[in-house]
Amino acid sequence: MKAEKTNLKDCWILEPDVFEDERGFFYEGFNIAKFKQATGFDFEVKQINQSRSAKGVLRGLHFQKGEKSQAKLISCLEGEVLDVAVDLRKNSPTYSEYSLVRLSAHNKKHFYIPKGMAHGFLVLTDHAKLMYQVDELYSKEHDTGIIFNDPDINVSWGIPQDQIILSEKDKNLPTLKESKLDF
Repeated sequence: MKAEKTNLKDCWILEPDVFEDERGFFYEGFNIAKFKQATGFDFEVKQINQSRSAKGVLRGLHFQKGEKSQAKLISCLEGEVLDVAVDLRKNSPTYSEYSLVRLSAHNKKHFYIPKGMAHGFLVLTDHAKLMYQVDELYSKEHDTGIIFNDPDINVSWGIPQDQIILSEKDKNLPTLKESKLDF
């Protein structure tokens, strides 16, 4: 496995060793020992989620707060997405900065996002299926987010805002300044 640091503290792009032949391919989607060796972090998966979304759908920027904060390992199983992490840890040297990575079924990259960061993605192909491995169970009462077009974060999504498809929940998320963060 190759591990590449991003511009955000503790956030990593991981590339598995892929074995391909005439039958197809094989790779380890997650190996706890190799993950720790590459990143220095412990990551115990407690829940695995999948989503399928159409082109132009933007999900995010989501996170869980408090003791239910989640670290995430994101993989794209079908299609391609622009995946984003935003550092919300007030004492971090990269607070309010973001990192972008293209995840696809073709490149098989994984994006590790530690606790204290928001996550979102924009679907670039006709559809995309994502898998999220998380180290904490979902908690509706701790679930929240930051609006995707927050002016202080200023994520460059790469397409006009009128082409972005959002849920009602995501349309009404607060800005970073309006959020009550506890990281």
